[in-house]
Amino acid sequence: MGIVAGLDSSSAFTRIVVCDADTGAVLRQGYAPHPVEPKAAEVDPQVWLLSLGEAAGGGLLEGVQAIGVSAQQHGLITLDAQGGPVRPALLGNDKRAQVAAADLIDALGGRQAWAEAVGSVPQAAQPVAKLRWLARTEPEAAQRVAAVLQPHDWLVWQLLGRPARRTTDRGGASGTGYWSAGTGAYRPDLVELALGHPCALPDVLGPADAAGTTPEGLLISAGTGEIMAAAFGLGVGTGDAVVSLGASGSVMAVHHEALADPTGMITSFADATGMHLPVVHTLNAVRALRGTADLLGAADLAELSALAMKSTPGSSGLVLLPYLEGERTPQLPHTAGTLTGLRRESMKPEHLARASFEGMLCSLADAMDVLRGRGVEVRRVFLLGAAAELPAVQAIAPTVFGAQVVVPQPADYAALGAARQAAWALGVARGMLSPQAPPAWQGAAAQVFEPGEEAAVGKAVRQQYGATRDQIHPGAFDLSV
Repeated sequence: MGIVAGLDSSSAFTRIVVCDADTGAVLRQGYAPHPVEPKAAEVDPQVWLLSLGEAAGGGLLEGVQAIGVSAQQHGLITLDAQGGPVRPALLGNDKRAQVAAADLIDALGGRQAWAEAVGSVPQAAQPVAKLRWLARTEPEAAQRVAAVLQPHDWLVWQLLGRPARRTTDRGGASGTGYWSAGTGAYRPDLVELALGHPCALPDVLGPADAAGTTPEGLLISAGTGEIMAAAFGLGVGTGDAVVSLGASGSVMAVHHEALADPTGMITSFADATGMHLPVVHTLNAVRALRGTADLLGAADLAELSALAMKSTPGSSGLVLLPYLEGERTPQLPHTAGTLTGLRRESMKPEHLARASFEGMLCSLADAMDVLRGRGVEVRRVFLLGAAAELPAVQAIAPTVFGAQVVVPQPADYAALGAARQAAWALGVARGMLSPQAPPAWQGAAAQVFEPGEEAAVGKAVRQQYGATRDQIHPGAFDLSV
């Protein structure tokens, strides 16, 4: 069918993969950092184009027939009536809109009202909260806003030569706070509630739709957010969950419908295929391991893992509730971590090391239970992040999650997902693929771990952890609420 490219414009860099459209085999790759300050909360979006141009240098895109775009989520680009930027783009890590998010929750009548409206409760990262923040803190700039885009929308628009029509996809739209994954429609009234006046919103394209063709004849697919692109690149489907092990953690699963959640624990995204990606976040994951490594004087996480493997399941009765930065799941924003079960025989470095791994994974299993409690099926768990390579994680995770665990080979999955989307749109445009069936690319190379005979041991570890959690924080994790 030809050659396609996927570009991923993350918060720090642009990665490009050029792939065979039929098989997904990677033919060429490009990379360039973004010339921005680390942890910057706002940026001139032109730096994304500069980075893209550098990453695509040296004839990287020669012969490419279609391009897909993945980009960092929750960014907000505000445009004036002439299509120029009103101000620098606000990025997803910008926490200044926390008060604005709380303000919006009250303005609509509470969490339940938001959950019913768009399937999620406003958070500081979301564009809807950023619009409220802009209206409150920069009212003159807010008055000039005639249209809004997210990063992948803006990049697609730029690649197409800034046409009159601006587009997005359902995955990106589902993170805005003013588009409902359940109904597949915008809520313009929520934009007006946040900004103070109406503004133009991009058209929402279907998963296999093309956004347009560049002046040079390149087909540009709909594009999507990084989370959706990575899931598409991994090839996850119904029955799969993806657990991300960063400083904080997340559990995402593929589901057939949007999940409205008035507690705010579930964020209901749409995916890049027509399905849904409910996500539950934890504030503490690998930061609990790093804290334990510091406490024990371990040189790195590999040393902590080796130490943990000298202990036994249950960590000789030690239980670590890893709520070091407060916690979001369960909702305990002002709490701290807890270590219990201290006895003379349990006060050994290897037991504390293992308790940190068991605590982190049990906390993520709690997040997974939030989804399972809403009818989401989880038979297989993909583990992402450098910590997924640690022997202690690979030994404990299958038993604690009670499911097969897959540790994919490190790769640029968001860029691969964008390329796969480009191949899909190209195939549909040429009448070679169905809009209902994406190209069947080979799945990620991976290690697979089964619970096996240790499944009962994992249940006992979970029970020990759950009993401690409920004793220290009674009622905090009541899934019947």
